[in-house]
Amino acid sequence: MIIEQGTIDDILFINQQIPEFDGRTTKDKLESRLADKPHLILIAKLKGELVGYKVGYQLSSDEFYSWLGGVIPDYRNQGIATALRQYQEQWVQQSGYNAIAVKSMNRYPNMLHLLISSGYQIIGYETGNNEGEGKIVFHKVLG
Repeated sequence: MIIEQGTIDDILFINQQIPEFDGRTTKDKLESRLADKPHLILIAKLKGELVGYKVGYQLSSDEFYSWLGGVIPDYRNQGIATALRQYQEQWVQQSGYNAIAVKSMNRYPNMLHLLISSGYQIIGYETGNNEGEGKIVFHKVLG
């Protein structure tokens, strides 16, 4: 597996192959959210094929937000999400940030398990507009 920096087009290509995602993450939304702030787009490749990604951006001078990520279903349970998370955490720490914030939903139990088992602490809950759209807020101090 190779993990390297990627592009917004890489994210969109991978998202099209993840059935849990509903298409609301558009090129415009990605460009708008990442514009004018330090950010990191990571992609994972297996045998030259794009199989997963993780993207985040600066919240403050000492905190980074891990915004979006996903692994194509055929490639899950192979440690790809863990490798992306570890790479991101290492980059974040080397870039001078002290902590990472993440939000996830109950409908993504694998992500919740990954975060909790990786030392992320639940620090809050944000209610959504519709049933099932609420987000669990996680935080991890690095170092």
